[in-house]
Amino acid sequence: MKFFDRLKEGLAKTKKGLVEKVETLFTGRKIDEEALGELEEILISADVGTKAVGEIMITLREKARRGEVKDAESLKDALKKEMVLILGQSHPLVIQGNRPFVILAVGVNGVGKTTTIGKLANRFRLQGLSVLLAAGDTFRAAGIEQLEIWADRAKAQFVRHKSGSDPAAVAFDAIEAARHREIDVVIIDTAGRLHTKSPLMEELKKVKRVIEKAMPGAPQEILLVVDATTGQNALRQADTFNQAAGVTGIALTKLDGTARGGIVFAIKKDLGIPVRLIGIGEGLDDLRDFNPEEFVEALFS
Repeated sequence: MKFFDRLKEGLAKTKKGLVEKVETLFTGRKIDEEALGELEEILISADVGTKAVGEIMITLREKARRGEVKDAESLKDALKKEMVLILGQSHPLVIQGNRPFVILAVGVNGVGKTTTIGKLANRFRLQGLSVLLAAGDTFRAAGIEQLEIWADRAKAQFVRHKSGSDPAAVAFDAIEAARHREIDVVIIDTAGRLHTKSPLMEELKKVKRVIEKAMPGAPQEILLVVDATTGQNALRQADTFNQAAGVTGIALTKLDGTARGGIVFAIKKDLGIPVRLIGIGEGLDDLRDFNPEEFVEALFS
């Protein structure tokens, strides 16, 4: 199955809660203020986010006033166009500049962070890049072992310390090892931490400082892994991690199991952080670059 078809399949729940509702409610109906008010409620319930919804509705109301939006089909076309405009251009994760290129992966527990790291490592190796994974989640012995399994699968090198070690020391040693071995990409795992726990956020700041000291200009990417099924909570996580570490990109996982795929619009509009990657399954190739036009097209197809 082609990726676009898998994306369409993965977005089925989001489509049902958004596009299909628009089709059902507005077919054969005049697009007046009452109808637009109902559309606004549909968008908010689909986790599109209040800022994004506000911007969309201003445009749609103006188009309705001018007679450009007058039925379900023209409403869908206008909505689709506005969604693409909100998401803007594609911002893939590109490995460039000084080597090693250091990626610091962050996020709360259970979002699929370690799996995402493994899939990324596999992707970079297939591109001909050398990769080193660093087990910075030293709180969980199982987390270290899981990452090591992924390193083996992706044919990546691996740096670990014993369980309970200082995560910042792991990050430092990984960068030193990567320099010595002329590695292209270093991906540093971190312990899953609740965004509400200040001490853990302080530790994350320390890891980042140590990376910067080990290699000025690094980490070049601070990748926040977010579970799409958490809806608006994902927005709060992104905001908190961004304040603590300065998130440069987002990997949105589990899009295939949620009706809350609209969260991509809220993340972009509220925080301005690009969604770089999306996950729509468990396979090694189910983590792909986020393409806004393709995403919206799949949603409306």
